[in-house]
Amino acid sequence: MQTIGVAIAIPEPWGTQLQDYRASLGDATACSIPTHITLAPPVRVDGSCLSELGDHLAEAAAAVGSFEVHLRGTGTFRPVSPVVFVSLAAGISACEKLAGAVLQGPLAADLEFPYHPHVTVAHHLDDVRLDRAYDELAGFECRFEVGGFHLYTHDEQTGWRPTETFSLSGAETGLGTGHGLSAGAR
Repeated sequence: MQTIGVAIAIPEPWGTQLQDYRASLGDATACSIPTHITLAPPVRVDGSCLSELGDHLAEAAAAVGSFEVHLRGTGTFRPVSPVVFVSLAAGISACEKLAGAVLQGPLAADLEFPYHPHVTVAHHLDDVRLDRAYDELAGFECRFEVGGFHLYTHDEQTGWRPTETFSLSGAETGLGTGHGLSAGAR
């Protein structure tokens, strides 16, 4: 059995910037979790099914075209869950469509909570540090083009690592793009 997840990686320099910030808060999991937007939460699968899973993820990638994500400001899942995250200001619908395609077939599952694309920056910390993250990253903002996503596998020693990349090849979604905005920090 192997633990896998499916996610959109946050590109540099923002991926490392947010991961380093998470570590600076004392989040013990920060160094083993690359900064990402989850498409499918962690699940245990039989290693012999990875080929079938790869075929499924390739089909999901073919259902959605590239799109822009605009990260801006912070949000929280408190009091339900001790999480602070950077919010998506654009790209939500495209992430939902992509997650919907990913969470079919071999990854079909009943989620504990409705899908809400976000970038976790603080998790399972005390209220003081969660409040700090919420306040200090309130002005965070960046934009980037999403052209694919990754299958991640979990290793007890090294944490989460991308093992396969799936390029988006569907028709242009038009979601979050076409507004004359370029990728980069704003």
